[in-house]
Amino acid sequence: MATRILSYNVNGIRAALNKGFALWLQKESPDILCIQETKAQPEQIDKLLFEHLGYNVYLNSAEKKGYSGVALFSKKVPAFVNTGIGIDKFDTEGRILRADFEEYTVISAYIPSGTTGDIRQDFKMEFLAAFTNYINKLRKKRPKLIISGDYNICHKPIDINHPERHKDSSGFLPEEREWFDKTLATGLVDSFREFNKETNQYSWWSYRANSREKNLGWRIDYHIVTEELKPYLTGAAMLADVHHSDHCPVEVLLNL
Repeated sequence: MATRILSYNVNGIRAALNKGFALWLQKESPDILCIQETKAQPEQIDKLLFEHLGYNVYLNSAEKKGYSGVALFSKKVPAFVNTGIGIDKFDTEGRILRADFEEYTVISAYIPSGTTGDIRQDFKMEFLAAFTNYINKLRKKRPKLIISGDYNICHKPIDINHPERHKDSSGFLPEEREWFDKTLATGLVDSFREFNKETNQYSWWSYRANSREKNLGWRIDYHIVTEELKPYLTGAAMLADVHHSDHCPVEVLLNL
């Protein structure tokens, strides 16, 4: 069965709703939508609105109000839903939401940013190590994984504008890119690059200096899938014309 999954850092779900997000979702009608940076507590999100559009709504909000948070909207009811990776200092930030379906698992993930300084960069690297352990353990019982979300890392020079200008920037640091290399080497696949090897393919643009109009972007949003799902991939794309956020939605298509 054809399955369409979108992932979208909305940079505040209430702000996105004010920009027509619900009408867009009704039109696009993906089977599953993974959302990052909801910036809302559960009571601040109108679940009925999305249920009327045909979605079962699952949320993992940060303890800190107006910060972080992930969600997963699914037309099909998952067999199991879980939040976090089992480590309090990460889980209080609302960064991981897992939904198990019959033969596959979808994770909405929001990797921390390290752009505010060394403390958060260290936190990011700690999270990446813990997340790797979480994924490795999960794969033993759920081998067909789709890990969708905002990774806050450009993996290759092709994934960032003017890479020579960003070699010392969080999101393109050697240790972050090395983590990505090692992660993919364990048997994971960057679904987008299975179908598109072109340059200038981005999912985030700074609000500064007309970056989006100039396409001075970063590709930091991904659908990473385990090798077991590679034969089922049928397409992937950046929906760069969608404007509710400083990110755009990213799409993966699978025949599941």
